[in-house]
Amino acid sequence: MKAEIVEGWPKENSIRIALSETDASQVNAIRRALISDVPKLAITRVNISQGVVENDGEILESVNVLPDEMLTHRLAMIPIPTFPEEKLAFFETCSICIDLVESEKGCPTCQVLYSLNVQGPAADSDEEYTTVYAGDLTTISDPMFDIREEHRRIPITILSKGQYLELYAFATLGRGAHHQKWSPVAGVGFSGRNIAKLNNAKKAETLFGLNLRTSDGRDIDAKLFGKGKTVEDVNTVMDLEKALHQVGPGTGRDADFDGAISLEPVEGSYILSYETDGSLDPVTAFNLAMNELTNRFTGLNEEISAALK
Repeated sequence: MKAEIVEGWPKENSIRIALSETDASQVNAIRRALISDVPKLAITRVNISQGVVENDGEILESVNVLPDEMLTHRLAMIPIPTFPEEKLAFFETCSICIDLVESEKGCPTCQVLYSLNVQGPAADSDEEYTTVYAGDLTTISDPMFDIREEHRRIPITILSKGQYLELYAFATLGRGAHHQKWSPVAGVGFSGRNIAKLNNAKKAETLFGLNLRTSDGRDIDAKLFGKGKTVEDVNTVMDLEKALHQVGPGTGRDADFDGAISLEPVEGSYILSYETDGSLDPVTAFNLAMNELTNRFTGLNEEISAALK
């Protein structure tokens, strides 16, 4: 198998990867590994302070509009920056904590600690409520785990006058196979790679006359196909695939178009597309998925070899 990042990607947290010399079963294995096997950090335990406090003569109560369970769930879905090179241990198998009782487990080797302390508007404020955001989480462990800028405006809950929220949140490594909060990707899909051929320029005017454009702003017309009347560029072909829906069955244009442009598959080649939640960059997520698959099959091979002895 060969893997190559499609030109122009990644874009922020999204990526397209061209895979060749492979088959659908292998590509699907990568898809499943991305969803279920890539380890990442997520908040798994939350300690919420309960009670009443006084601040500058104002009485504040630790209540908000969300039940604690829902609040914990929202915190769990916040993307936590994950750095594989830091080699954090899994909470369940941490060599430092493994012999401790459950309530005492957790150390810098296997968890990242956050704190949050937000109060609602002051009694004399014109504001009706204060929104608590993901950016209000403060890293106690290491600044490198601070919530990233693009995620800091994720709303968690709101606080009215006389309310406050104080908590400690613990993030640990996990895999999407155990809970969605540990899955670093979304929209994972793949399709066979195609090349587009212009078979009849006159009939193709049915499509060209719609004044459609490619994702990079070029007109979808005969010039797109060049002298060879063929398009091989992955991004352009995928734009054409979408455009062809405008002249397909049910559009009333299919009879006039009559296969003027055809899509021909490239044997053994596929395009894998996905985006991450920002906890990992898409290239790192792909490399981790490949490592997980390699380790799995290496272990399986060793077990088979041992059984045959």
